[in-house]
Amino acid sequence: MGGETKGIVHIYSSGNNTIIHITDITGSETIARVSGGMVTKADRLKGAPFQGILAGKKAAAEAKERGIDKIDIRIRAPGGNKQISVGKGVQSAIKAISKSGLKINIIEDVTPIVHGFVRRKGGRKGRRL
Repeated sequence: MGGETKGIVHIYSSGNNTIIHITDITGSETIARVSGGMVTKADRLKGAPFQGILAGKKAAAEAKERGIDKIDIRIRAPGGNKQISVGKGVQSAIKAISKSGLKINIIEDVTPIVHGFVRRKGGRKGRRL
């Protein structure tokens, strides 16, 4: 690939995991896909900041290997009637990606937000333990 090639980094971050998915500019071809679970053995640490750093470094290295120079970042939380704020691994993943040498163009939040009323799952009396 010649010149500067652009890609999109999709970061999905819940409380339990951080998933980094790098695609080409159309979003159809996957270049790299790394999650917090791929870089740690302990399940409880999948959403932690350090695993975000490791996943970000690994995904950025794969993207640079494939010829990606510039990136747009799209951050997403579970959204809807679930958690609207992103998890702990996002900021550290973005830092790791930027320090790897990829030029960041824009960072945007694409969390789905409910406009209206959608009931949470669990029924009328809620989840009973």
